[in-house]
Amino acid sequence: MPVTKEGSPAATNRTAVVRKSDRELLVTRTFDAPTHIVFEAWSKPELFQRWWIPKSAGMSLVSCDMDIRTGGTYRLVFRHPAFDQPMAFFGTYQEVTPHKRIVWTNEESDQGAATTVTFEERAGKTLVTLHELYPTTAALEEALAGSAEGLPEQFAQLDELLAGRP
Repeated sequence: MPVTKEGSPAATNRTAVVRKSDRELLVTRTFDAPTHIVFEAWSKPELFQRWWIPKSAGMSLVSCDMDIRTGGTYRLVFRHPAFDQPMAFFGTYQEVTPHKRIVWTNEESDQGAATTVTFEERAGKTLVTLHELYPTTAALEEALAGSAEGLPEQFAQLDELLAGRP
């Protein structure tokens, strides 16, 4: 059952969010930038933190620790005004192939997904494919009702960063 959503109305590229199976989510978008630049936006903490949180979520990123290499770890800590305590998301980079692929685990709960992001150069543009495999159908359902809703906005924010807009 496809669940497709558009990015911002001004965006020329569309973010497609598709449920591939009971446990899989696939998100694709083409960015108007070469692969090495798009990869940097995913792999340099100072860039990543500028686009990762959907502005509409009302959250702030308190800390962003990323050791982006095979075997490295990450830890992102968010604060939301509705919660007293910050929320931490963390995991391990299973594979990092510069300008091609990043694979990481989401270890904050036993319902965390394994995430794979690939970067494919196409005539000076980059097709980004994000694939998430959840341990259960319920975990995917929860993601679709929560964090996955922000993916089109996140990718639109990445588009703005790549275009040099605030």
